[in-house]
Amino acid sequence: MAIEILGVRQAEAALFDLLDSIDDPEVRREGFHEHMALRFRIDPPAAPPQPSDKPPQRDYKQFLRGWRFDSNSRSGAVLKSWVESRFGLRATYHSGILAEDPAARKKYQLDRRYAEPRRIAIQLDLAYTWCQYELARRCPGERWMTLYRGTHDPEEYAVHREGVGDGSLVVLNNLSSFTSDPEVAWEFGSSVWKVQVPLPKIVFFGGLLPRNWLESEKEYLVLGGEYRVKKLLY
Repeated sequence: MAIEILGVRQAEAALFDLLDSIDDPEVRREGFHEHMALRFRIDPPAAPPQPSDKPPQRDYKQFLRGWRFDSNSRSGAVLKSWVESRFGLRATYHSGILAEDPAARKKYQLDRRYAEPRRIAIQLDLAYTWCQYELARRCPGERWMTLYRGTHDPEEYAVHREGVGDGSLVVLNNLSSFTSDPEVAWEFGSSVWKVQVPLPKIVFFGGLLPRNWLESEKEYLVLGGEYRVKKLLY
């Protein structure tokens, strides 16, 4: 089923009307990020430094880039916290299993405070809505996408049932990285899972960012929960 964050399309109707008129996805990408830069004053022209006790404002691109380098960083915690607030999926892992590791829980609580919650949440709401818009235009009529995930510790995922033919039902963290390239997935684990991901569970993917920030690994950020996975043989 389609997922819509209430009010985003209505509040940004002019943006999506503009995107509707553009056929080239590269031009749409530039148009979206230009809109975000103006809307949230991201990367404004350089100004003389002013003394201030306030830390610099961060933006959605910084958090997405931070996730790429380390999903257990403060950027990762902010994104996981946003998923909790918008989709009701609780984080299960952040430098440790949260249900079992008090130090991991403390780190998660501290890390998730790294950003101004309301400002970043609004940006991420719009980024997710744009992602769903782009998927609908790039994959018309499709409901699923085949993605892959590499892992070195498959035993740490809660396996509900061993399937026959269809694979196992596992529980993933509330936000997890996948790739569209199985060869890339093998670079990130000794085991690789093949998964049919519903398009509404794709939060963001590399082709939506400027400067090809995530495209080198063909990365997709995907909502977690229960998935039926098929283990690939190397």
